[in-house]
Amino acid sequence: MKKVPEHLIPSRAAKRASFDAETIYPILDEALFCTISYALDNKPYSIPTSFVRYGDKIYIHGSVGSHFIRELERGIPVCITVMLADALVVAKSALSHSVNYRSVVLFATAERIEDQQAKLDSFEWLIDKIVPGSWNYLRPITESEIRRTAVLAFDLGEASAKIRQGMPNDDAEDKVLPIWSGIIPLQTQKLPPIADETSKQIQMPKHLVTVDL
Repeated sequence: MKKVPEHLIPSRAAKRASFDAETIYPILDEALFCTISYALDNKPYSIPTSFVRYGDKIYIHGSVGSHFIRELERGIPVCITVMLADALVVAKSALSHSVNYRSVVLFATAERIEDQQAKLDSFEWLIDKIVPGSWNYLRPITESEIRRTAVLAFDLGEASAKIRQGMPNDDAEDKVLPIWSGIIPLQTQKLPPIADETSKQIQMPKHLVTVDL
């Protein structure tokens, strides 16, 4: 059995943790955004960004001139987090309230992707994750755009998931109180697209019409 590094084991509710790809990958595939945290000159930084998983790595894109991207390219250690909130957990006491969630924490260093085809592939993976079916509809990316965009990959070798599902965990003496308890489900939903001024007379493409609303 593979030994799990101590820094991947949660200090609280460790039984909710998971270290297998079957649990981690679906969370990463559903989430649209992650937060990348690192320390520089004794100051903390935490940057939200879009990302995509392909195989055993996640990929982010950014301007080659970005201070954030340039620092990560140096190979400094980062902590990357993702969280999906599924429900508010309403208990009979204030401090027993909680959240049903699925989260991933990843420790890694950045690998800069230099190969042009690999960069193009990562652009396609991300675009079709954010707006499925759009890659082949859009104007092709230019050589200049490829040169101006950096692609960084992070290995998932040190990733862990933590999940909380279910009803409130009220203390035994609170369960008999005449106070409502349960969950309030949460949902992130794509709403109907809204055209900008240049697109009001253009027929909406099929991949947008059929978006799962």
